[in-house]
Amino acid sequence: MMEKENVRISEKIGYGLGDAASSMFWKLFTMYLLFFYTDVVGLSAAAVGTMFLVTRIWDTFLDPFIGVLGDRTESRWGKFRPYLLWVAVPFGICGILTFSTIGGSETAKLVYAYITYTIMMMVYSLINVPYASLLGVMSANPQTRTEFSSYRMSFAFGGSILVLALVEPLTGLFSNMRLTPEGTPSMQFGWQMAAVVFAVMAVVMFFLTFALTKERIRPIKEERGALKNDLKDLARNKPWWILLVASVMTLVFNSIRDGAAIYYFKYYIPDSAGWSFSFFSTSLTLVTIYLVLGQAFNIVGILCVPALTRRIGKKMTYFSAMAGATVLSIIFYFISKDMIPLILLMQVLISFCAGIVSPLMWSMYADIADYSEWKTGRRATGLIFSSSSMSQKLGWTIGGSLSGWLLFYFGFEANTVQTGAALNGILLMMSILPACATLISALFVFRYPLDEKKMSEISNDLQARRIAEKV
Repeated sequence: MMEKENVRISEKIGYGLGDAASSMFWKLFTMYLLFFYTDVVGLSAAAVGTMFLVTRIWDTFLDPFIGVLGDRTESRWGKFRPYLLWVAVPFGICGILTFSTIGGSETAKLVYAYITYTIMMMVYSLINVPYASLLGVMSANPQTRTEFSSYRMSFAFGGSILVLALVEPLTGLFSNMRLTPEGTPSMQFGWQMAAVVFAVMAVVMFFLTFALTKERIRPIKEERGALKNDLKDLARNKPWWILLVASVMTLVFNSIRDGAAIYYFKYYIPDSAGWSFSFFSTSLTLVTIYLVLGQAFNIVGILCVPALTRRIGKKMTYFSAMAGATVLSIIFYFISKDMIPLILLMQVLISFCAGIVSPLMWSMYADIADYSEWKTGRRATGLIFSSSSMSQKLGWTIGGSLSGWLLFYFGFEANTVQTGAALNGILLMMSILPACATLISALFVFRYPLDEKKMSEISNDLQARRIAEKV
């Protein structure tokens, strides 16, 4: 039997705060950045979609190299924790610059967007890949990892709720502090100052994660093999390939739905303003209620994960959640636009399913790191966890780019009355199109071979090897 580490609740909370920090900006990117570029900065949806593809593809394939760098880092704080200390402040600064803009032509604004967004994504990788990899060295116990992952995702969605609840009040508040030459509130200034608030919060959270966490697991053999050997091991890792595709499709699902939600409520539902209410001298709209409700039930789904995995295992929990999201997303297409309570109910159910999957992906990648060490005798935690970050960004890249291109394809024009084709396209982006992604994800995860029995065998064998190595 494996040793049970003495893990305090403060460490679980500390680990969770790291993803709360990341998720505040991740949620801003997935739900508001396309809208910010089209409706605030004034860029075309097609240009933004192409920018997302170009910048994110480069950044996506940067992640494995950051993972390798983490594996080869040696410091008095460990391999991965130091990056939380070193990169926190640059992360906050880049977040502010991303939600800033410059004057001039559309070309100048687009160039600025390319530069700031590219740098932001690189810095995001530099802190988030080591943070994700930290899970693989905090505990050797698969169930403890699931608990860490559940705390992580609970705090991640908590950070998302915080952003979604505050972004409209903050942008409204700051926008009214500065007027444009035309005498209207400056939305550009409002978004920039809201980003400042979120950046300060994120930096503090990353520092707390660094202070409260601990690296416990060391490789059985501390050796520096050639990078090509690590890459060959990864290429031959069947569970990794299966989970890679499944997680990419999960992120495509989230990305398309999240990216379309703002447009859905602004353009598709004409009476959504009737659901708004005053808050901090501005209005909290139906879209905010919808998004916050979704994040809240993401957390409910996360909280159910430990019990579900103990009962039916990680694989079947993941499969069931994706199958449920597929069916519910298809049903969403047939809901009339005036049935607001039913729309909100579907958001609750779909978000519950999506929340279940979130901690499972990271916990399963930790299992794959063990599987790789068990098969090859070499541990490449950073490389494998960077692949999880890579899959997240690849899914986000595909979903984000598709969102921009699909809006353009369906004939979307910002801040105008939309055509019937554009409105139906927005509805498809909230329902049928993301359902295709969850269906593919479910089919792939059904083939995932690392069930609980296999992982118990692997974990006990690795523990025995570590004990033998110390003798």
